[in-house]
Amino acid sequence: MNVRESARFAVRGVTANPLRTALTTLGILIGVAAVIVLVAVGNGSSAAVRESLSRLGSNTLTVQASQGGTGGRAGGFGGFGGFGGGPGGVSSGTQTRTAELTLDDAEALTDATLAPHVLRVAPRVSASSVTATYDGATHTVSTFLGTSPSYLAINDDSVQKGEALTAEDWTGRRRVALVGSTVAEDLVGGDGLDVVGKTVQFNGIAFTVVGVLTDKGSTGPQDEDDRVLAPLTAVQDTLTGYGSLSAISVQAKDADSVETAQAEIEDVLNSRHHVTSQDADYSIQNPTSLLTAVTSTSQTFTVLLASVAAISLLVGGIGVMNIMLVTVTERTREIGIRKAIGARRGDIVGQFLLEAVLLSLFGGLMGVLVGLVGSRFEIVGVQPVVSASSVALAFGVAVGTGLFFGLYPANRAASLRPIEALRYE
Repeated sequence: MNVRESARFAVRGVTANPLRTALTTLGILIGVAAVIVLVAVGNGSSAAVRESLSRLGSNTLTVQASQGGTGGRAGGFGGFGGFGGGPGGVSSGTQTRTAELTLDDAEALTDATLAPHVLRVAPRVSASSVTATYDGATHTVSTFLGTSPSYLAINDDSVQKGEALTAEDWTGRRRVALVGSTVAEDLVGGDGLDVVGKTVQFNGIAFTVVGVLTDKGSTGPQDEDDRVLAPLTAVQDTLTGYGSLSAISVQAKDADSVETAQAEIEDVLNSRHHVTSQDADYSIQNPTSLLTAVTSTSQTFTVLLASVAAISLLVGGIGVMNIMLVTVTERTREIGIRKAIGARRGDIVGQFLLEAVLLSLFGGLMGVLVGLVGSRFEIVGVQPVVSASSVALAFGVAVGTGLFFGLYPANRAASLRPIEALRYE
């Protein structure tokens, strides 16, 4: 019997029971679709993180305290050179330093003698659980930062309407704010731009909105436009108090001088904190090393998702084997008749193996279709990115599953003796 004849018998066997065929291929369909979608989600998550990091710029460093600390009121409001309008600020109290970053640390990093490769510095404090209120509308702000005018330039950020923060806002401790579009739209409706010039209450403290920040979109489940920026001096006066800074953003003069700038930052802070690189009470996030770590983590995450999805494919293959064993049992007399009239072992093996492959092939094709369609929608805030290799691999494994799990039933069918098969009821 030739291949065409075996294929004809296989198609007839597969289509003889449509409901059984549909349920069997469903397992393969789910497995293939799961592999494609979950790998796409992993790739999309990785791409979103890389894009978010790229927005920070290749020459941006972030300094953070290694552990929490308590301290007195930080000094130097007027003397924070790049923003405050002149050196020699007035100290506002005694400090107790315990693994903390202060405004004095940030000011020291602006010293062109100590850190000549540092271009800009922006200290930051974060206010938590801040609720914005305006004319009866309320919005819980995801990110409320107190910072300096340099922050926008460091993070390649801008204002789409209104004005950015100024040095006068910093030195005058003005209660002014820049709001993201999500905050603005929830408070005033429409495109949110009408919020400029309005007085908004943040935890009951009145701030005048002077500008709406340019849209940044979302990074996974994180809405980058659900944010508020205000002068650090005003935020410390009203919302956070005068403890340590949350972080210090630092911009090197160019991408080539990032490593040099990091070394200069370490020298300055080690000297001020009386520590060494071995027992430093702060950490510096370098975008290059951070991107490498994130990429490695994302790859592990993607492989884990693919492994979980592959289990579904394995279960689908077991389903194919189970159905083929049932089919062999049901068609024992047919096998006996075919062998009695001259069908060879290879003909029987080929027929039932083709049936198993057809089930897997159909399920694989439908799974690819469902996976590609499903990957067009956002999943948990992530836009999936389909990988051609994952599609090819999932489909190839589906077909291979049919071959592997169909081989045993096919051999079992071919091993039946004609006389015993003909006697089977």
